[in-house]
Amino acid sequence: MPSPSPDAPLPCVLVLASGRGERFRTSGGQVHKLAAMLEGRCVLEHTLAAVRASGLPWHLEDAGHPGMGDSIAAAVRATPEAAGWLVLPGDLPLVQAGTLRAIAVTLASGAEVVAPVFGGQRGHPVGFAAALGPQLMALTGEQGASVLLRAAAQRGALLSLPVEDCGVVTDIDTLADLERAASLLRARCQAR
Repeated sequence: MPSPSPDAPLPCVLVLASGRGERFRTSGGQVHKLAAMLEGRCVLEHTLAAVRASGLPWHLEDAGHPGMGDSIAAAVRATPEAAGWLVLPGDLPLVQAGTLRAIAVTLASGAEVVAPVFGGQRGHPVGFAAALGPQLMALTGEQGASVLLRAAAQRGALLSLPVEDCGVVTDIDTLADLERAASLLRARCQAR
């Protein structure tokens, strides 16, 4: 796959923060999962810090929507001139800025759909080329863009990008997830 030219526009990171977070509250959480504290900052702020550090353009979609598909569609409609999109759920506080850039560069190099893989598990953000804008804007419901991922895989257009970033698969859905993320974050800080 060719490298993007240095002045090629990079895709926009769509940070999805519209979900209700019901599983987190059911597990005993007292606040919305994105507002839960993780090592001194809320979960969403950790995610946004990585997005800002990546240097990529970004959009926070935090209006209430009935499902992830609706959130993605609204975010793409809000950024119609983007050179593609990285769909990043806001509950991935350990994702690293370098991973976001690697996915963006791979997408800008001509890939149609790029998904990071850590330890054999597919994660987020998933990158989508600008050509998929109409399909992304038509999404609705709880399944997000999974239908587009399956279709891309069937036609050989889904590129799996191996990464050394557990943050792509460390989402916060329960209090136990939050505790695990805190442990991983402390270990990362100690390794520096």
